[in-house]
Amino acid sequence: MENDSNTPQINSKRLFYGSCFALITTALSFSIRAGILPQLGEELSLSAEQLGFINSMWFLGFPISMVVGGLVYHTVGGKRIMQFAFFAHAIGIIMTIYSGSYVGLLISTLLIGLGNGCTEAACNPMIADAYQGNRMSKMMNRFHMWFPGGIVIGSLISKFMTDAGFGWESQIWVIMIPTLIYAYLYFGQEWPKAIVKEAATLTGNLKAMISPLFIFMMICMALTAISEFGPQQWVGLILSKSGAQPMLVLALVTGLMAVARYFGGDVVKKFDQTGVLLGSSVLATIGIYLFSTQTGGMAYVAAVFFALGIAYFWPNMIGFVAAKIPKSGALGMSIIGAVGMFSSSIFQPIIGGWIDSDKAKAAAQGLTGDELELVAGQATLGTMVLFPGILIILFTLLFFWMKNRKPEVAVA
Repeated sequence: MENDSNTPQINSKRLFYGSCFALITTALSFSIRAGILPQLGEELSLSAEQLGFINSMWFLGFPISMVVGGLVYHTVGGKRIMQFAFFAHAIGIIMTIYSGSYVGLLISTLLIGLGNGCTEAACNPMIADAYQGNRMSKMMNRFHMWFPGGIVIGSLISKFMTDAGFGWESQIWVIMIPTLIYAYLYFGQEWPKAIVKEAATLTGNLKAMISPLFIFMMICMALTAISEFGPQQWVGLILSKSGAQPMLVLALVTGLMAVARYFGGDVVKKFDQTGVLLGSSVLATIGIYLFSTQTGGMAYVAAVFFALGIAYFWPNMIGFVAAKIPKSGALGMSIIGAVGMFSSSIFQPIIGGWIDSDKAKAAAQGLTGDELELVAGQATLGTMVLFPGILIILFTLLFFWMKNRKPEVAVA
């Protein structure tokens, strides 16, 4: 039993471990499904466009269930939300294996996306209610370390199983392992109640969310998410033409992110969330700038700066809302997360448009082949430096804003 949970009957440690396995399920569904896409497309004769629509269901289900989960967290409880998450994950996994059709894969991927969003909607507020002060920041970072950590695990599993001749169905079954583990860990457990009285009411949540600080953080979240997910989606394609190994860069970035988040609590304790977010924006800016100007071995140096920059964005944006705007409650944390996901999906086609435009400019200069791809890609990454660059200004303002702000008095 944990002494810092709301009641002696609540096993915070078991709930936390269950949450970590639920997030590993999310990460495996992201990485393993990406790894089996070529096999799926070949076996079911699916076009690239159809595979793209299947992938989009993962991103669509995620924010929908995050927002709905945040709205009902204090009425139905995190326990029931995670029961639905287990149902969505389990049915989604089984449907993926046995549907054998394009429509079936659309539905199964949407279900898995809904389960993933429920995990964020239920686990973030649970950690905020079960742990207080710097302990909350520490556990929030350690919880979120399992997304990049799980991606590394899933990527290695998928590569090993593919090389060993296992079919894509066997790889999808692997996702069921952490799903069953988190279901077991949650079984029969009670969840902590909201620490802040207003956080358990929709009126209190909405009142806190129309504050200038929360709106400011929504803008920042949109930029932190695209600073993280924008370059990650395109950097492999670009770096493959520069002499670097994209998979090594991905492994380096996600591995460093996981390690950095493990020690996130100590970093937040020393610099506070505002200082950490400001420092992260500086490192992310340097990382993306190096990606846009360097080739070969220097790409790995860029990856180190980029990973250390983006590692603390997501958990500490949510942790900031939990600690500094506590009356926004579970809904506030879910809305912040959903804003991040929505901004990522909105900006992806915009970034694609930038790449097309930069390719046209490079072609007009007479460039062809790999040289054209590299020059155009790096030009696009150069434009993406704007995202964390703007965040340096915004987080500097936030640093002084919070320094001069009186702490919010919570009504317990």
